[in-house]
Amino acid sequence: MYFRPTDDQRALKKATRALLAGRFGRDTLRAAVERPGVLDRALWRDLGEAGLFALRLPEAAGGVGLGLPEAVLVFEEAGRPLLPGPLVATHLAAGRVPGAATGGTVVTAAFGGCVEWLAADVVDGEATGAVPVTSVDPLTPLHRLPRPAGTAAGDTPDPVAVLLTAAEQLGGAVRACEVAVEHARTREQFGQPIGAFQAVKHMCAQGLVRVETARAAVYAAAVTADAVDIAAARLLADDAAVRGARDCLQVHGGMGFTWESDVHLLLKRAWVRTQRSGLHTESDELLAADLLSDAG
Repeated sequence: MYFRPTDDQRALKKATRALLAGRFGRDTLRAAVERPGVLDRALWRDLGEAGLFALRLPEAAGGVGLGLPEAVLVFEEAGRPLLPGPLVATHLAAGRVPGAATGGTVVTAAFGGCVEWLAADVVDGEATGAVPVTSVDPLTPLHRLPRPAGTAAGDTPDPVAVLLTAAEQLGGAVRACEVAVEHARTREQFGQPIGAFQAVKHMCAQGLVRVETARAAVYAAAVTADAVDIAAARLLADDAAVRGARDCLQVHGGMGFTWESDVHLLLKRAWVRTQRSGLHTESDELLAADLLSDAG
């Protein structure tokens, strides 16, 4: 089984990164932080025009006609710049909800007793009685539901939603590793870059190991589309994103916790994503059940 991206897939990934760098750079990110709960509809339409939401929709239905591996590569890139909004839910709604594929309609989903961006045009799932709660991530407004919404207790979450969230987490982990390494190279203490100190070297190296381990698992799960592979990929991606952001904060020291820094935003988004469908408890249980089944 071949897991290495093709030339076309690498070109898609590169083009997505270039698009988002030009459309959602640091200035745009900081402006979005100052307007919590406000979604940039022009950006959303641009994403739709670029094909992010219609990526897996057949060409005959007006989509791009690509597969799950390509979607994973694109959502990894969407996770790097902390792009706000219910990207996964809108992508899954393409072809089913009018306007979702083009970015003209914003679709969110109720999951596990919670819903992100309740102000979206369409909520997929029951959101009656939703109560606003303070979100640790200023770019992800949250509402708490009185009970698990959309599915009955014990139902298996949509594996594609789980995998695309893992891809976003992978993108965040990559960004945290890049930011930590860059700071370690340029920040000086005692007359030398802090990256020369062993403790800092170890944190950066461990972050890279977690990223590459998660990347291999996420890419493989995109090819196999197996629920157990997806659960394992989600666990590794969540771990890489949260621990990577924490280590990035440690590399930055006290300045990483300040509002002026972007580092804390990486950790906050990683925390919020861990609570989506397929969260640690669900993925742990699925993986454990499979291992016990194999053991007889």
